[in-house]
Order: sequence, then C-alpha cells, then structure tokens
Amino acid sequence: MNTPKPSRVVKASAGAGSLRIIGGEWRRRVLNFPAAEGLRPTPDRVRETLFNWLGQDLTGLSCLDLFAGSGALGLEAASRGAEKVVLVEQNARVAEGLALNVRLLNAAARVELVRQDALKFASSTAQTFDVIFLDPPYRCGWIERICPLLPRLLNEDATLYVESEMPLDQGLGGKWQMLRSGRAGQVYYHLMRRGSHQDAGSSCSNLSGHI
Repeated sequence: MNTPKPSRVVKASAGAGSLRIIGGEWRRRVLNFPAAEGLRPTPDRVRETLFNWLGQDLTGLSCLDLFAGSGALGLEAASRGAEKVVLVEQNARVAEGLALNVRLLNAAARVELVRQDALKFASSTAQTFDVIFLDPPYRCGWIERICPLLPRLLNEDATLYVESEMPLDQGLGGKWQMLRSGRAGQVYYHLMRRGSHQDAGSSCSNLSGHI
C-alpha cells in the first residue's frame, strides 16, 4: 500500500475520532485518529487551560507524551514551538494514526514517534524532558507503576501534567509540588513540579488509594 503524501486528505474511518489543534503553528488543524479502547483525547477546554498554565510559547522545551493516544497533548505542544516532542504509543493501529498525522503536519523533524510500552520506554530511555504529559488509561494502576521512573526522565525544574479518574491530592503523596489542578466532568487534571530525585521516587507510597 502506498504511503499517503503529506498533502493528502485522509477520511476518518468508521468509529474514528477527530481532534482540533487549538493554538500555535497548526491552530485549527483537524486531525483524525482511529478508534481504540480507552482512547479519550484531552478535551479542548482542558488543553486550553493546560497551555495557559504552561505558557502559550513552548519554544526550546522538550516534551514527552508517554501515553500518546490521539497525540492531542504532544502535537499541541509541538504546535506551540516545543523543540522536541516524543510520542510513546504501544497500540499498533493508534501508532499508525499518529505517524500519519506527523507526516500530514510535516513535523518529523520535531516529533518522534516511539511504538513501545510506556514502562519499557520510561525505564530504558536516556532522554530527559522539560514537560511530561501523563494521561494513561484509567483504573489500570499505570500512574502508580510509572511514578518511580519519573525522576530519571525529568530535567531540573521540569513540570509534570497528569490526568486521572480521581484527584491526586497533595501532588502524588505530598512530595511533588502541586502547581495547579482542576476538574472537567469525570477528568481530574493536575500540573506539578518535580522535587529531588529521592523525594519524587518515594512519593508513590500514598498513591494507591487514588488509582
């Protein structure tokens, strides 16, 4: 099968969804993504709030979208000038949709797609990031499992964005500094700043009650 050219218009298949980039270079661009169990792009209103918190211009920053899914968070960051964005996605069909959208946006120079399990990537990569987006499937214990690996992924003064089905009180056990938090329907979202490596790694001890 021929690879679609970047300019080609691709129609959404049955059951597929779409998202709209809301700011930056690709503002108002609409992207399609395939249907997949548990795939729920961050709503426009929440993304708008998040990037108001982070600042509209992410020029020079490196970002990791660890459960990329539709790519809503990572591609939004790239649109707003992030120097490098890594999208990690294990599902083959969803990863193919991400790859297509990266090509459509002509974003390969700044956006890297890694088809891999999030835990394997987090435990093996040598890369570090200024911003990590963490929006895993709900009620699977992902946050608790990823939490001990986060310190090795974060630069100094890095920020962590987390979406969950429950509020993460006191910033993942009180060791991460909670900068902002909010709720939109059933989605709780949080912006945190890293502490020391020792503190951040030990902050998961009180997390299990929120998963």
